Amino acid sequence: MRTLDGITVVTLEHAIAAPFCTRHLADMGARVIKIERPCVGDFARHYDQRVRGMSSHFVWTNRSKESVALDLKHALSNEVLQRLLKNADVLVQNLAPGAASRLGLSYAALKESFPTLIVCDISGYGDEGPYRDKKAYDLMIQSEAGFLSVTGTADEPAKAGCSIADISAGMYACNNILAALIQRGRSGKGSHIEISMLECMVEWMGYPLYYSFEGAEPPSRNGAAHATIYPYGPFPVGPVPQSFVMLGVQNEREWKTFCETVLQQPQLADDTRFNSNAARLASRTQLHRFICKVFVQLNQTEVLARLDEAQIANASVNSIAEVWQHPQLLARQRWVEIDSPVGILPALLPPGAPSAFDARMDPVPGLGQHTGKVLQELGFTDTEIQSLLS
Repeated sequence: MRTLDGITVVTLEHAIAAPFCTRHLADMGARVIKIERPCVGDFARHYDQRVRGMSSHFVWTNRSKESVALDLKHALSNEVLQRLLKNADVLVQNLAPGAASRLGLSYAALKESFPTLIVCDISGYGDEGPYRDKKAYDLMIQSEAGFLSVTGTADEPAKAGCSIADISAGMYACNNILAALIQRGRSGKGSHIEISMLECMVEWMGYPLYYSFEGAEPPSRNGAAHATIYPYGPFPVGPVPQSFVMLGVQNEREWKTFCETVLQQPQLADDTRFNSNAARLASRTQLHRFICKVFVQLNQTEVLARLDEAQIANASVNSIAEVWQHPQLLARQRWVEIDSPVGILPALLPPGAPSAFDARMDPVPGLGQHTGKVLQELGFTDTEIQSLLS
């Protein structure tokens, strides 16, 4: 038995934040019924065609769900939603601001008829305040939350290479839904969860915010290097064309070992330019030259071996292709297969799934694939179903 077996989630979702949340609920066994627009569907279905014609974003966030194509302007659509919610435990939505309320799907509108229902609203900025109606794509939230001010280089800010604002909102939504289900088990009552992408990202910005407390200088943008610890970041190794290794020296004991074992220049450990983290930060350009002068004579394997011998944190700067074949993931058998409208695809097992059950890894649905089945379950007649499908 999976943790959420028997739990039904109805979701009016698109893009990433809400689908990412509900996919995790599906991983834990929940039945997730995804309402999509007929013919078009979740617009994330059309972001790209990189997975044999399917969107990479959609494949990632929508396995193990049932797709119901429903025109919300159809005369019977409200009845469909009401019947769905009668048997549902959770409603998730990340429609445009105010859209759920106009459809009669706000928590205030539903709580009397469905007192045990948990309603989770995900939006860019929350349901009130001057930014309520602003469009809130992932990059916009990264910008508003100050993330871009600490990410990139001194010359230019850079966004994260994946949708971290959406991901953070999706994970906070998932966590709070699980907490609400536990609370409902004690109180018998549903609840309202409101997730603001801005608030989720600002929570993740806690270290830069406190580092800059009361007007102090904020962390500088240093590319992949650490803003306040050195050496900590990527370093080129070998002759041209060079590869890179990532390393991090955290304290003075490690710095001494780094000089002795990795650089094989023990005298550097006590050099006044480098004998404290503050000194190394002030002299990072000079120190970078010292390190690169050693590393250019070695290949990546040799540098990583020295770092491992010194017990200095290190990593390969892998390409995406190398991640698919990462030896640690292969050794732990983290890749499995799932079905989809375009055939069998690889998928990563959910991190941290309890040993008590196997994560649900069902197919990625085609648009409207489950419409007829779900409508039959809800008791609609063949005539009504044909009307809804037409």
